[in-house]
Order: sequence, then structure tokens, then C-alpha cells
Amino acid sequence: MKALDVESVQAFVLVADLASFTRAAEAMESTQSAVSLKIKRLEDGLGRRLFERTPRRVRLTAAGQLFLDRARMLIAAHGNALDAFASERRRLVVGISDHAVGAELPLLLQRVKRAEPSLLLEMHVGSSRDLLESFDAGALDAVVVIGHDGGRRGGEVLLSEAFGWMAARDFAHRPGDPLPLAAHSQSCAMRGMGIAALDAAKIPWTEVFVGGGVGTIAAAVSAGLAIAVLGRRVAPPGSVDVGPELGLPALPSRDLVLYASLADPAARQSLRTIAAAIRSTAA
Repeated sequence: MKALDVESVQAFVLVADLASFTRAAEAMESTQSAVSLKIKRLEDGLGRRLFERTPRRVRLTAAGQLFLDRARMLIAAHGNALDAFASERRRLVVGISDHAVGAELPLLLQRVKRAEPSLLLEMHVGSSRDLLESFDAGALDAVVVIGHDGGRRGGEVLLSEAFGWMAARDFAHRPGDPLPLAAHSQSCAMRGMGIAALDAAKIPWTEVFVGGGVGTIAAAVSAGLAIAVLGRRVAPPGSVDVGPELGLPALPSRDLVLYASLADPAARQSLRTIAAAIRSTAA
């Protein structure tokens, strides 16, 4: 058997973690065809098929599952060898909007950790407005925020976030009563977007749960206490968009935008991995 090509093994691990040849190519700053070729050469060298490929999904074969842990060990050992003379671990400080992550945050962090085992990632979760202020002040290397500042340029759009009036599946609203809302503080742009839409439609509302992050708002939604303006991608499991049923106004989509101020190639590579992992949550 020929010696394994490390880049091909890295491509295999990224495809497995991101469940996508396209996302793996983004993380490697390559093309989907180039990644496919690396995987093909790796499969030929191993004499095993590693992935089942369909137009809608990528799934590991039994051989791929068996090889994955060993492939991770090889990539980690390769990274440790390259870091032998490094004076310190690479550190990346990233801010991410709490409206951009939900129940999939552990999976997102796991994917980044697996793809970049030597990276020391410091992540700050908060409101887009606060994170942008910290980024502009130089406290953050990069931010992933909901785009609502029309005057800001230079960001990379990661995906388009669709918002809805999210509620528990068994949520019941009595006609004539004000719509019960769960929302952030008054500075939250998503709160403002929802309230402006209700006011324009002359729909009465009342806030029954205020403050905290998206996680606590999601808890109020899951408990059936209220409706919340949330991205459908990050809404709590089991919740539904009750907007059409209750005749609520449609909510606009918002771009999820990455802003970065990084010159170091290794740091930018790590950021590409993070961006690809975020995109993979929309699959």
C-alpha cells in the first residue's frame, strides 16, 4: 500500500465532518472537483470506498466510519509535528451573533475543533451590534453577525437567514388577546424588526419574556409561553412558524455576514474552516 497523502486525508476528514464536498472545498480554499479527486485517490490507495454520494447528501460507508478515527489521529499527529517549533498555539478570537447559532452550536464547535485541533478558539456570543463595536475597537479578529447595517461594506455573506414567528407546536393563541412575545432587550434588531411588522399590521402584542440570549428565548418558546422572532435554522427543535396560521406579517430575510481583519495565512485558513462549518448548518 502506498503512503497516505496528508492533504487527501485532511480532505476526507473535512468532508466527513461538514457532510459536504462543497463546504470542505471552502475550508481548504480549493474546488469541489479538486477535493473529489483527492478523495478518489485516497479511496484508490486504500482499496476501499469511503463515501456514499447522492445528489442530496454525503454519508460515510462502513469502511469510512472505520477509517475516520485513524484519519483524525494522523491529522492531529501531522499538526503536532508542524507545531514542534512554534512558540505558541494559534489563537483566534471570533464573535458570533446569538441569532446565528442555536441548538447546533455544540455541533458547530465540534466540527471546528475536529478540523483545527491545534487552534485555540476564543468565541464570544452576543448581539450583532455589540460584537461589531468590539470588532471595530480591535478586540475581535472576526465577527459573524446578522447584516442590518446598510452602510457597512467588505463583509462576506455566509448564508441568507430566513426568520419566522416561531412557537411550540401546541401553542394556542386566543383570538382578541395581544400576541405574547419573547424577545431580547430593546436594542435587539430582531426584536425591532418583529415589533415594527406587528405595529404596521396593527396587531396588538405584549412581551411576556424579556432578555437573555437566544437560548433562553428558545426555552420560553419550547415551553409554550410565547412566540419569538427567530431564524428558522436556529429555532428550537419541534418549533414551527405560526405566522401563516395566525395571519402575522411576513418577516424579511437577513444575511449572515462575516467581517475579518486577518493578514496571517494560517489564521485565515482557520477562519475559512469556521465559515464552512457555519454554512454546513444550513444544509
